[in-house]
Amino acid sequence: MRQLIVDATTEKINAAIEAKLTKSATKAVAKTVKHIETLDRLAAHLETIDVWTRSEPGSRKPRFSRDDIAAAAIRIADAEGFDAVSMRRLAAQLDAGTMTLYHYVRTKDELLTLVFDAIMSEVVLPAGERLPRGWRAAISIIARRSRDALRRHPWILDITDDPSIGPNAMRHFDQSWQALASSNASFDDKLDLITAVDEYVFGFCLHERNNYAGDANGAELVGYIGALLNDDDYPALAAMVADTGLEEVWSKIHAHARGAERFDRNLARLLSGFEAGFGAQR
Repeated sequence: MRQLIVDATTEKINAAIEAKLTKSATKAVAKTVKHIETLDRLAAHLETIDVWTRSEPGSRKPRFSRDDIAAAAIRIADAEGFDAVSMRRLAAQLDAGTMTLYHYVRTKDELLTLVFDAIMSEVVLPAGERLPRGWRAAISIIARRSRDALRRHPWILDITDDPSIGPNAMRHFDQSWQALASSNASFDDKLDLITAVDEYVFGFCLHERNNYAGDANGAELVGYIGALLNDDDYPALAAMVADTGLEEVWSKIHAHARGAERFDRNLARLLSGFEAGFGAQR
């Protein structure tokens, strides 16, 4: 009996040790896989950066420049979306052989890097154009230029990959930092403000593109909302409709969403919030 107890105890201990070792090994493997994936992403990022640092094709006068290739890709994307952009389609747009383009860009990720930076060239202020001295006016100009570029090329909102940082993306950050020179914000607050403005612009343009495209009057949506109001699940909306009527409520919401001043009005409120925070630090 004593031996049976010892054997059973030993078996439990061995099982516990084996389970612990298995768990540790699983965690180690998962950590290694994650590390490899991180290195792969970093390698891919460095490879796309190479598009800026390596020389143009070695002929005396290259047939195309990086700007030519990016502009052709943007023309295709503006007409049909970025999914329509391929090396073969791009070659046809440029009246060149597909293999010829690989002397300029080696992968679609490199092409995306060029395209993204070309769009950023529409955001940055041209050489010789100066920002206003006041930080709010300066950052507002940058925000509007960003919005206008996204409106011209709304397909860029669908790209979830993170393109490598190019020269114009660096200029955008540099100009944003210049814009805040007259503020009394801390280093971290400046970063917060620049990030918040970029996120506001991107979110505004994404929402606008997805919800307010076209000139539909929303008659079907009005009928749908009216049907939902037959339930008692929307008391605030039901009270609003009872006061002014469904058609009037919808008309006001429709007009408000498309109001030309909405972007600037809410950007100003965002900046006012940051400005109040700066003052609290004095």
